[in-house]
Amino acid sequence: MGRHGGNAPGAGVPGGSAAALSTAYDTALLDLDGVVYAGGEAVPHAVEALGEARAAGMRLAYVTNNALRTPDAVAAHLTDLGVPAEPDDVITSAQAVSRLIADQLPRGSRVLVIGGEGLRVALRERGLVPVESADDDPAAVVQGYGGPDLPWGRFAEAAYAIARGVPWYASNTDLTIPGARGIAPGNGAAVEVVRIATGAEPRVAGKPLPPMHRESILRTGARRPLVVGDRLDTDIEGARNGGVDSLLVLTGVTTPAVLLAARPEHRPTYVDADLRGLLTGQPEVTAVADGAFRCGGWRAGVDGGALVLDGSGGRLDGLRALCAAAWTHAGDGGCGLEAGRALEALGW
Repeated sequence: MGRHGGNAPGAGVPGGSAAALSTAYDTALLDLDGVVYAGGEAVPHAVEALGEARAAGMRLAYVTNNALRTPDAVAAHLTDLGVPAEPDDVITSAQAVSRLIADQLPRGSRVLVIGGEGLRVALRERGLVPVESADDDPAAVVQGYGGPDLPWGRFAEAAYAIARGVPWYASNTDLTIPGARGIAPGNGAAVEVVRIATGAEPRVAGKPLPPMHRESILRTGARRPLVVGDRLDTDIEGARNGGVDSLLVLTGVTTPAVLLAARPEHRPTYVDADLRGLLTGQPEVTAVADGAFRCGGWRAGVDGGALVLDGSGGRLDGLRALCAAAWTHAGDGGCGLEAGRALEALGW
C-alpha cells in the first residue's frame, strides 16, 4: 500500500522515474471523467495508452466518485470505448460508503437511499437493505449522486430521517460533475441542500478521504499503486492522504496555472499531458544555481514577483521546472507569483 518512488507527497519538486510508470507501479488507480473519457467519449490517446500499459503488466482499476452507475454499467461503457474492463475493475464511492455503513451496522439493517442504482447495488453487496422512505425505520441515510432528474422530495425524506437522529452518510461531496453539455451540480451541491435543512454533517467516503483509498486497495490488492487523475482536490489529495504516488494528466479540469499555485496537499508526484505518461519514464528536475530548477532544456526560477523561464525543449519539461520553482518558493502555502509570461512561452 505504501509509496514506491518519486517525490514525497506535497514535496517542492516533481518526481522523476527512470523506468516507465507502467513497470514501476503494479496498479494504476485511474479516475474516469477527464482522464479516460469526457462527455462519454474516450479522451484522445487514452484507449491506446491503457492497452499498452496493460500489456506491460500493469493492472488497471477505475476509481470514481460518481455513485450513480453500477460497476457493471461502468465496465460495459469502458469496453464499448475500446478499454476492456470487468466489473471487478471498477471501484465507486457507492462501494466505499456502503462498507463504511456496514462497519457500523449489522447485516439486514435498513438504509434510506437518496441517490441512484449504484448505491442500492453496493448496499446489497454489503448485506444492507435499501429503503425509500423515512417512515421505513432506516438505521442510516446515505446520499449519492442521483442524476439530474432526482426528485426534490428525496431531500425531504433525508431531512425527516436525519431530524430523528438517524446517522447520515454521503458517497462524496464533489460540488460539480462534468457532462456532455458542460458542468452540472454534483452530489456535493445536493448534500448542501440537506445540510442547510438539518444542520447535520454527513460522514463522507469518497475521494479525497481515506475510505475511498482503502476500498481501492482492498478490491485491487495493489502493493505499488499509482493514482492517476485530473483533479487536484480529489485525485491528488486522495493519493497524498493514502501515502501513495500520483500522476496528474492535463486532459481534465486542472490547468497549468492552477497546478503552479497548488498547495502541498495538491501537488502530484508526476505531471504529463495525458495517459501516454504511463508508458514512459519521468525526467528528473534538478536544482541549479540561484534557487532555480532545470528540467530538460528549460531553466525556471523567480525574479521579483514572477516566475521566469529560459531555454527550449518540450513544454512539459518547462512546466515541471516551473512547478519546482513555484512550489519551492511557496513552501507550505500556495504560490501567488505571476506566471502568465512563463506559461505563454510554453504555449499555454
